[in-house]
Amino acid sequence: MIKLISSRCVRSLSKESECNKCEVICPTNAIVVGDNPLPAINFSACVGCGGCDAVCPNEAFSLDDFNPMNFFFSFMEDEEKIVSCRKNVPCIAALNVENLISMALLKKEVVFDMGYCDECAIAHKCKPQILSIYEEASYVLEAMMSNAAIKLENIRYQSIQEEKESSRREFFSKANLKTVVKAKTEFEKEVQRATDELVEHTLQKSDIALLKQKRITDRRKLFFTVLKRIEKPSYFHVVDAKEITFTSMKLLDKESCTACQMCYRVCPSGALSSDIKNSKIDFDPFLCIKCHICHDVCVPESITISPTYRVKEFFEPEVHNLIKFNVRRCDECNMIFSSNSDDKLCYRCKAEEEEARELWGIKGNF
Repeated sequence: MIKLISSRCVRSLSKESECNKCEVICPTNAIVVGDNPLPAINFSACVGCGGCDAVCPNEAFSLDDFNPMNFFFSFMEDEEKIVSCRKNVPCIAALNVENLISMALLKKEVVFDMGYCDECAIAHKCKPQILSIYEEASYVLEAMMSNAAIKLENIRYQSIQEEKESSRREFFSKANLKTVVKAKTEFEKEVQRATDELVEHTLQKSDIALLKQKRITDRRKLFFTVLKRIEKPSYFHVVDAKEITFTSMKLLDKESCTACQMCYRVCPSGALSSDIKNSKIDFDPFLCIKCHICHDVCVPESITISPTYRVKEFFEPEVHNLIKFNVRRCDECNMIFSSNSDDKLCYRCKAEEEEARELWGIKGNF
């Protein structure tokens, strides 16, 4: 059963967000990003492949029977190096690039079992994604000068002991007074699965309170921990930013920036930040999750992605200053405001002045 954590979806941060990665990856069209801010889900169509969770930049999705973090630690304890849909994942596409790189760095070798992909009903979407994360992770590992490797093999893994799946009839027969709470939860999930329609999601009061919190994803915390445990490369390469989907370097056009403060206010991870005076914009590449929300809300399109990324940021993270603002008091309302120009009026007073000039038919300043 899939679940959407509304407060983590970057689309909840702004109606301008163009993120639809979950919709694009879904092999059964169970996820639809329409006119509503949040994705809608057809639970009966969902096959639980986990692809949406893997591509979501802020970990807004989760599955009942698969947790990427739990899988990571169980994989580290397993003597085998195989990742297979018949062994330990619902689909290899459920793995995100960061966790895959972390697995390879510690395990030194990861083997994807591709033996069942060609006959799989969801291969048209999931197999290209598997190949994509394989290529990206391999590219990053090479750039990090690591001897870790990821391999694709047609193993066709088969478990020694097949697990017996419970039918829905067995589920109802097991319901009793001792398991009534669990049974109620499972019953509600069964009802959702049986409903062949899109279920829309909305922000509740509890979600709204969480929107302002800056959160570092679990996969990024794990990635950072793993990097601390391995040897730094002798040389830090500069790689093509287009080849990396999970982080970026930012550039900012100081001439067009209006100091509106929206970019770092909506940034879910805190990669973009300022100080208490709102006198600057700083950027931490290692915290960036490449969700694109800062670009979506920037009206003058002042923020752009650098065409390159420095591998040094993985091992020696550095906060970069993108711009510094003038901080002064407004001549009209006496409120402190930030500006990228020599304006003496804050945005509100400036807007009111412009409206007054237009209303009275006066041209120029007065």
